[in-house]
Amino acid sequence: MTASVLAGGLLLAACGDDSGDETTGGGGGGGETGGTGTETEVQTIGDVDTASCDPTAAAAPVPDPEGTGEDETEITIGVFTGWDEGYVVSHLAKLALEDMGYSVTLQQQDAGVTYTGVAQGNLDVLMDGWLPNTHASYVEEFGDQLEDVGCWFDQGFLTTAVNADSPAQSLAELDQHKEAYGGRIVGIDPGAGLTKTTKEEVIPTYGLEDWDYPTSSSGAMLAELDKAMKEGNNIAVSLWHPHWAYAAYDIRDLKDPEGALGEAERLYNLGRPGFHEDFPNAAQLLKNLHLTDKQLLEIEDIMVVQNDRENKGQSVQTWLDKNPDFLEQWKAGEL
Repeated sequence: MTASVLAGGLLLAACGDDSGDETTGGGGGGGETGGTGTETEVQTIGDVDTASCDPTAAAAPVPDPEGTGEDETEITIGVFTGWDEGYVVSHLAKLALEDMGYSVTLQQQDAGVTYTGVAQGNLDVLMDGWLPNTHASYVEEFGDQLEDVGCWFDQGFLTTAVNADSPAQSLAELDQHKEAYGGRIVGIDPGAGLTKTTKEEVIPTYGLEDWDYPTSSSGAMLAELDKAMKEGNNIAVSLWHPHWAYAAYDIRDLKDPEGALGEAERLYNLGRPGFHEDFPNAAQLLKNLHLTDKQLLEIEDIMVVQNDRENKGQSVQTWLDKNPDFLEQWKAGEL
Protein backbone atom coordinates (compact mmCIF):
# COMPACT_ATOMS: atom_id res chain seq x y z
CA MET A 1 0.00 0.00 0.00
CA THR A 2 1.44 3.37 -0.98
CA ALA A 3 2.20 6.26 1.29
CA SER A 4 -0.50 8.43 -0.25
CA VAL A 5 -3.15 5.81 0.51
CA LEU A 6 -2.00 5.72 4.10
CA ALA A 7 -2.24 9.48 4.48
CA GLY A 8 -5.97 10.12 4.29
CA GLY A 9 -9.19 9.76 6.18
CA LEU A 10 -11.53 11.58 8.49
CA LEU A 11 -10.08 14.02 11.03
CA LEU A 12 -6.99 14.51 8.86
CA ALA A 13 -6.43 17.63 6.77
CA ALA A 14 -3.09 17.02 5.10
CA CYS A 15 -3.65 15.26 1.80
CA GLY A 16 -3.06 17.04 -1.49
CA ASP A 17 -5.33 16.85 -4.51
CA ASP A 18 -4.49 15.12 -7.74
CA SER A 19 -7.83 14.92 -9.48
CA GLY A 20 -7.36 17.75 -11.94
CA ASP A 21 -10.92 19.06 -11.45
CA GLU A 22 -10.70 20.62 -8.01
CA THR A 23 -9.40 23.98 -6.91
CA THR A 24 -7.21 23.85 -3.84
CA GLY A 25 -8.16 26.84 -1.73
CA GLY A 26 -6.13 26.44 1.43
CA GLY A 27 -5.86 24.02 4.30
CA GLY A 28 -3.26 21.64 5.58
CA GLY A 29 -2.56 21.07 9.25
CA GLY A 30 -3.50 18.31 11.61
CA GLY A 31 -6.74 16.79 12.83
CA GLU A 32 -9.94 18.74 13.14
CA THR A 33 -11.19 19.50 16.61
CA GLY A 34 -14.73 20.41 17.56
CA GLY A 35 -16.95 18.20 19.70
CA THR A 36 -15.55 15.39 21.79
CA GLY A 37 -17.83 12.72 20.43
CA THR A 38 -19.32 12.09 23.89
CA GLU A 39 -22.09 14.66 24.03
CA THR A 40 -25.51 13.02 23.75
CA GLU A 41 -27.83 15.98 24.42
CA VAL A 42 -30.27 16.73 21.61
CA GLN A 43 -29.22 19.96 19.92
CA THR A 44 -30.55 22.41 17.40
CA ILE A 45 -27.56 24.30 16.01
CA GLY A 46 -28.30 27.25 13.79
CA ASP A 47 -30.73 26.04 11.12
CA VAL A 48 -29.87 22.37 11.71
CA ASP A 49 -31.86 20.09 14.02
CA THR A 50 -29.20 17.50 14.76
CA ALA A 51 -31.70 15.17 16.42
CA SER A 52 -33.87 14.61 13.36
CA CYS A 53 -31.53 13.19 10.72
CA ASP A 54 -33.64 11.06 8.39
CA PRO A 55 -31.90 10.83 5.01
CA THR A 56 -35.15 9.96 3.27
CA ALA A 57 -37.56 12.35 5.01
CA ALA A 58 -37.51 15.14 2.41
CA ALA A 59 -37.05 12.97 -0.70
CA ALA A 60 -39.00 13.97 -3.80
CA PRO A 61 -38.54 13.85 -7.59
CA VAL A 62 -36.13 16.49 -8.92
CA PRO A 63 -37.36 18.53 -11.92
CA ASP A 64 -34.97 19.18 -14.78
CA PRO A 65 -33.49 22.62 -13.98
CA GLU A 66 -33.15 23.43 -17.67
CA GLY A 67 -36.86 22.81 -18.09
CA THR A 68 -37.99 24.87 -15.10
CA GLY A 69 -35.59 27.80 -15.47
CA GLU A 70 -35.53 28.14 -11.67
CA ASP A 71 -31.94 27.37 -10.71
CA GLU A 72 -28.72 29.23 -11.16
CA THR A 73 -26.48 26.86 -13.08
CA GLU A 74 -23.01 27.37 -11.57
CA ILE A 75 -22.37 25.68 -8.20
CA THR A 76 -19.21 25.58 -6.09
CA ILE A 77 -18.96 22.76 -3.55
CA GLY A 78 -16.49 23.06 -0.67
CA VAL A 79 -14.55 19.84 -0.02
CA PHE A 80 -12.51 19.19 3.14
CA THR A 81 -8.92 18.31 2.28
CA GLY A 82 -8.12 14.68 3.13
CA TRP A 83 -11.63 13.57 4.13
CA ASP A 84 -12.37 10.57 1.92
CA GLU A 85 -16.12 10.40 2.49
CA GLY A 86 -16.20 14.08 1.48
CA TYR A 87 -14.38 13.27 -1.75
CA VAL A 88 -16.92 10.51 -2.44
CA VAL A 89 -20.06 12.54 -1.83
CA SER A 90 -18.85 15.71 -3.55
CA HIS A 91 -17.82 13.81 -6.69
CA LEU A 92 -21.14 11.98 -6.68
CA ALA A 93 -22.91 15.34 -6.54
CA LYS A 94 -20.67 16.80 -9.24
CA LEU A 95 -21.46 13.94 -11.64
CA ALA A 96 -25.19 14.05 -10.89
CA LEU A 97 -25.46 17.84 -11.17
CA GLU A 98 -23.43 17.96 -14.39
CA ASP A 99 -25.72 15.29 -15.79
CA MET A 100 -28.58 17.74 -15.08
CA GLY A 101 -26.85 20.62 -16.87
CA TYR A 102 -25.06 22.43 -14.04
CA SER A 103 -21.47 23.64 -14.08
CA VAL A 104 -19.83 22.38 -10.88
CA THR A 105 -16.53 23.39 -9.25
CA LEU A 106 -15.06 21.47 -6.30
CA GLN A 107 -12.95 23.75 -4.09
CA GLN A 108 -10.72 21.90 -1.67
CA GLN A 109 -9.54 23.40 1.64
CA ASP A 110 -9.59 22.61 5.34
CA ALA A 111 -12.82 22.40 7.31
CA GLY A 112 -12.62 25.76 9.07
CA VAL A 113 -11.94 27.67 5.86
CA THR A 114 -14.74 25.77 4.11
CA TYR A 115 -17.31 26.56 6.78
CA THR A 116 -16.29 30.22 6.66
CA GLY A 117 -16.57 30.25 2.87
CA VAL A 118 -20.08 28.80 2.91
CA ALA A 119 -21.28 31.10 5.70
CA GLN A 120 -19.93 34.15 3.86
CA GLY A 121 -21.44 33.06 0.54
CA ASN A 122 -18.11 32.45 -1.23
CA LEU A 123 -18.95 28.74 -1.55
CA ASP A 124 -22.43 27.41 -2.26
CA VAL A 125 -22.51 24.24 -0.19
CA LEU A 126 -20.43 21.75 1.79
CA MET A 127 -21.45 18.10 2.03
CA ASP A 128 -19.50 16.67 4.98
CA GLY A 129 -20.86 18.40 8.08
CA TRP A 130 -20.46 16.07 11.09
CA LEU A 131 -23.11 16.69 13.77
CA PRO A 132 -24.06 16.90 16.56
CA ASN A 133 -20.53 16.80 17.96
CA THR A 134 -17.53 16.85 15.62
CA HIS A 135 -18.40 20.12 13.84
CA ALA A 136 -20.62 21.64 16.53
CA SER A 137 -18.21 24.53 17.13
CA TYR A 138 -18.30 25.57 13.46
CA VAL A 139 -22.07 25.44 13.21
CA GLU A 140 -22.52 27.23 16.51
CA GLU A 141 -20.17 29.99 15.29
CA PHE A 142 -21.93 30.59 11.99
CA GLY A 143 -25.46 29.88 13.22
CA ASP A 144 -28.21 30.94 10.84
CA GLN A 145 -25.73 31.65 8.03
CA LEU A 146 -25.91 27.94 7.16
CA GLU A 147 -28.94 26.34 5.51
CA ASP A 148 -29.78 22.71 6.23
CA VAL A 149 -29.81 20.87 2.89
CA GLY A 150 -30.44 17.44 4.40
CA CYS A 151 -28.38 14.68 5.95
CA TRP A 152 -27.16 11.84 3.76
CA PHE A 153 -25.55 9.44 6.24
CA ASP A 154 -26.52 8.55 9.81
CA GLN A 155 -23.96 5.89 10.74
CA GLY A 156 -20.85 7.94 11.53
CA PHE A 157 -19.19 7.07 14.81
CA LEU A 158 -15.88 6.85 16.63
CA THR A 159 -14.34 3.48 17.46
CA THR A 160 -11.39 1.53 18.76
CA ALA A 161 -10.65 -1.15 16.16
CA VAL A 162 -8.60 -4.35 16.28
CA ASN A 163 -7.57 -7.06 13.84
CA ALA A 164 -10.49 -9.45 13.53
CA ASP A 165 -8.63 -12.52 14.84
CA SER A 166 -7.39 -10.84 18.02
CA PRO A 167 -8.73 -11.85 21.46
CA ALA A 168 -10.56 -8.80 22.85
CA GLN A 169 -14.20 -8.34 21.90
CA SER A 170 -14.92 -5.28 24.03
CA LEU A 171 -13.17 -2.25 25.47
CA ALA A 172 -14.28 -3.56 28.86
CA GLU A 173 -12.06 -6.63 28.47
CA LEU A 174 -9.18 -4.98 26.63
CA ASP A 175 -7.01 -4.73 29.74
CA GLN A 176 -7.34 -8.48 30.25
CA HIS A 177 -5.40 -8.89 26.99
CA LYS A 178 -2.78 -6.23 27.61
CA GLU A 179 0.12 -8.47 26.64
CA ALA A 180 -1.52 -9.50 23.36
CA TYR A 181 -1.73 -5.86 22.24
CA GLY A 182 1.52 -4.76 23.81
CA GLY A 183 -0.38 -2.49 26.20
CA ARG A 184 -0.81 0.01 23.38
CA ILE A 185 -3.59 1.74 21.45
CA VAL A 186 -2.31 3.62 18.41
CA GLY A 187 -3.87 7.08 18.14
CA ILE A 188 -4.15 9.69 15.41
CA ASP A 189 -3.63 13.47 15.45
CA PRO A 190 -3.08 15.00 18.92
CA GLY A 191 -5.67 17.72 18.26
CA ALA A 192 -8.41 15.47 16.89
CA GLY A 193 -11.75 15.11 18.64
CA LEU A 194 -11.27 11.32 18.61
CA THR A 195 -7.97 11.72 20.47
CA LYS A 196 -9.58 13.91 23.12
CA THR A 197 -12.46 11.47 23.55
CA THR A 198 -10.12 8.49 23.87
CA LYS A 199 -7.92 10.23 26.43
CA GLU A 200 -10.69 11.78 28.51
CA GLU A 201 -13.43 9.16 28.22
CA VAL A 202 -12.29 5.77 26.91
CA ILE A 203 -9.04 5.35 28.86
CA PRO A 204 -10.40 6.27 32.32
CA THR A 205 -13.75 4.53 31.76
CA TYR A 206 -12.11 1.20 30.97
CA GLY A 207 -9.12 1.39 33.33
CA LEU A 208 -6.47 1.77 30.62
CA GLU A 209 -4.43 4.48 32.31
CA ASP A 210 -1.24 2.39 32.20
CA TRP A 211 -1.57 1.70 28.47
CA ASP A 212 0.46 3.68 25.97
CA TYR A 213 -1.55 5.93 23.65
CA PRO A 214 0.89 7.40 21.10
CA THR A 215 -0.51 10.13 18.84
CA SER A 216 1.08 11.69 15.78
CA SER A 217 -1.10 11.51 12.67
CA SER A 218 -3.78 9.45 10.97
CA GLY A 219 -1.18 8.47 8.38
CA ALA A 220 1.18 7.13 11.02
CA MET A 221 -1.63 5.14 12.65
CA LEU A 222 -2.62 3.64 9.32
CA ALA A 223 1.00 2.76 8.54
CA GLU A 224 1.19 0.83 11.83
CA LEU A 225 -2.11 -0.89 11.08
CA ASP A 226 -0.88 -1.87 7.63
CA LYS A 227 2.38 -3.25 9.04
CA ALA A 228 0.66 -5.23 11.81
CA MET A 229 -1.85 -6.76 9.40
CA LYS A 230 0.88 -7.82 6.98
CA GLU A 231 2.95 -9.35 9.79
CA GLY A 232 0.01 -11.05 11.52
CA ASN A 233 0.39 -9.12 14.76
CA ASN A 234 -2.39 -7.94 17.08
CA ILE A 235 -3.06 -4.21 17.11
CA ALA A 236 -5.58 -1.77 18.57
CA VAL A 237 -6.10 1.61 16.88
CA SER A 238 -8.32 4.66 17.12
CA LEU A 239 -10.60 4.66 14.07
CA TRP A 240 -14.01 5.84 12.89
CA HIS A 241 -16.86 5.07 10.51
CA PRO A 242 -16.97 5.63 7.60
CA HIS A 243 -13.38 4.73 6.73
CA TRP A 244 -11.84 2.82 3.82
CA ALA A 245 -9.71 0.73 6.22
CA TYR A 246 -12.75 -1.46 6.89
CA ALA A 247 -12.74 -2.43 3.21
CA ALA A 248 -8.96 -2.84 3.01
CA TYR A 249 -8.31 -4.89 6.17
CA ASP A 250 -9.92 -7.66 8.18
CA ILE A 251 -10.62 -5.52 11.24
CA ARG A 252 -13.55 -5.04 13.61
CA ASP A 253 -14.66 -2.61 16.29
CA LEU A 254 -14.43 -3.32 19.99
CA LYS A 255 -17.79 -3.07 21.72
CA ASP A 256 -18.22 0.02 23.89
CA PRO A 257 -20.71 -1.02 26.60
CA GLU A 258 -20.33 2.21 28.58
CA GLY A 259 -20.81 4.44 25.53
CA ALA A 260 -17.51 6.24 26.14
CA LEU A 261 -17.01 6.99 22.44
CA GLY A 262 -20.39 8.66 22.09
CA GLU A 263 -23.39 8.07 19.88
CA ALA A 264 -23.72 8.14 16.10
CA GLU A 265 -22.79 11.24 14.14
CA ARG A 266 -24.84 12.40 11.14
CA LEU A 267 -23.38 13.80 7.93
CA TYR A 268 -25.11 16.92 6.60
CA ASN A 269 -25.18 19.10 3.51
CA LEU A 270 -24.96 22.74 4.62
CA GLY A 271 -25.64 25.57 2.17
CA ARG A 272 -24.85 29.26 2.04
CA PRO A 273 -27.50 31.90 2.79
CA GLY A 274 -30.05 31.78 -0.03
CA PHE A 275 -29.01 28.36 -1.31
CA HIS A 276 -32.57 26.98 -1.43
CA GLU A 277 -33.82 30.10 -3.18
CA ASP A 278 -31.06 30.13 -5.80
CA PHE A 279 -30.87 26.36 -6.34
CA PRO A 280 -34.27 24.82 -5.50
CA ASN A 281 -33.77 21.79 -7.74
CA ALA A 282 -30.15 21.19 -6.77
CA ALA A 283 -31.22 21.49 -3.11
CA GLN A 284 -33.82 18.80 -3.69
CA LEU A 285 -31.22 16.54 -5.29
CA LEU A 286 -28.95 16.88 -2.26
CA LYS A 287 -31.86 16.21 0.09
CA ASN A 288 -32.57 13.01 -1.84
CA LEU A 289 -29.07 11.62 -1.30
CA HIS A 290 -28.73 8.64 1.04
CA LEU A 291 -25.72 6.36 1.15
CA THR A 292 -25.53 3.21 3.23
CA ASP A 293 -22.34 2.22 5.02
CA LYS A 294 -21.89 -0.61 2.49
CA GLN A 295 -22.22 1.73 -0.50
CA LEU A 296 -19.83 4.28 0.97
CA LEU A 297 -17.22 1.61 1.71
CA GLU A 298 -17.55 0.23 -1.82
CA ILE A 299 -16.80 3.64 -3.34
CA GLU A 300 -13.97 4.37 -0.90
CA ASP A 301 -12.45 0.99 -1.70
CA ILE A 302 -12.36 1.86 -5.41
CA MET A 303 -11.12 5.41 -4.84
CA VAL A 304 -8.59 4.92 -2.07
CA VAL A 305 -7.51 1.27 -1.97
CA GLN A 306 -7.68 0.35 -5.65
CA ASN A 307 -6.86 3.70 -7.28
CA ASP A 308 -4.74 5.42 -4.60
CA ARG A 309 -6.90 8.57 -4.98
CA GLU A 310 -5.81 8.97 -8.59
CA ASN A 311 -8.71 10.62 -10.45
CA LYS A 312 -11.40 10.55 -7.78
CA GLY A 313 -14.17 11.41 -10.19
CA GLN A 314 -13.42 8.40 -12.36
CA SER A 315 -13.48 6.16 -9.28
CA VAL A 316 -16.98 7.37 -8.45
CA GLN A 317 -18.02 6.90 -12.08
CA THR A 318 -16.71 3.32 -11.93
CA TRP A 319 -19.03 2.64 -8.99
CA LEU A 320 -21.97 4.28 -10.77
CA ASP A 321 -21.30 2.10 -13.82
CA LYS A 322 -21.61 -0.95 -11.54
CA ASN A 323 -24.81 0.46 -10.02
CA PRO A 324 -26.64 1.80 -13.09
CA ASP A 325 -29.95 2.48 -11.32
CA PHE A 326 -28.49 4.65 -8.56
CA LEU A 327 -28.47 7.98 -10.39
CA GLU A 328 -32.06 7.76 -11.61
CA GLN A 329 -33.29 6.53 -8.22
CA TRP A 330 -31.46 9.45 -6.62
CA LYS A 331 -33.12 11.99 -8.91
CA ALA A 332 -36.49 10.33 -8.34
CA GLY A 333 -36.13 10.47 -4.55
CA GLU A 334 -36.19 6.69 -4.29
CA LEU A 335 -32.89 5.85 -2.58
